[in-house]
Amino acid sequence: MADDILYRRSNLASLPQLGELAPEPFQAAMRFFASATAEGVLSSKEKELVATAVSHATECPYCIDSHTRKAHAAGASAAEVAEAIFVGAALKAGGAYTHAANALQAFYGEGDDVLYRRTNLAQLKKLGELAPEPVKAALQFFEKATAPGVLSKTFKEIIAVAVAHVTECPYCIDLHTQAAKAAGATAEALVEAILVGASVKAGGTLTHATHALAVLQELQAVGSPAAAVRA
Repeated sequence: MADDILYRRSNLASLPQLGELAPEPFQAAMRFFASATAEGVLSSKEKELVATAVSHATECPYCIDSHTRKAHAAGASAAEVAEAIFVGAALKAGGAYTHAANALQAFYGEGDDVLYRRTNLAQLKKLGELAPEPVKAALQFFEKATAPGVLSKTFKEIIAVAVAHVTECPYCIDLHTQAAKAAGATAEALVEAILVGASVKAGGTLTHATHALAVLQELQAVGSPAAAVRA
């Protein structure tokens, strides 16, 4: 019988098998991960804090474990890690909140063939009328999570831009890129953060491939895939 525990750090020991099965893409991915998290305009510590926030937004336990450890090793404090995580949480909630504009348009039969416009966000006034207390609490959370603390407002907005890209929320990308620029973030810093986000999202996909490899091994142990399905 297969192990009932799906997540162990030791699962990653099978990752090299992925490199044996698809060596060129695997090596290219490894080079990308190393380059994206290397010291640049953003420091190694800042990049690992971005990666930690993104890991929580993508909900990859392997990435959370790895990048939190790397952030600590790079000199990040527990408070810095916590604030980065809250930015990630705010962005994940914020994406759902802003997409309520699309739901309201669909519900009331408004809008046209274009699903995303900046002006869609005007619909959120209705959301405040329909659920005033939760909306008020949500807005307070978004404000507190991105306010300056042990991490600066500028860096929190840089984290927010990275998370917005992995959650693929066009409203969040637009709003937080503007906010980051207004707070003094450079284009170089934003691009580096976005690439960290991309590497973490891709990394989570690859680490989860260890689960697919485990399933394949189980199927091989019982015979052909067809036989396993019939069983």
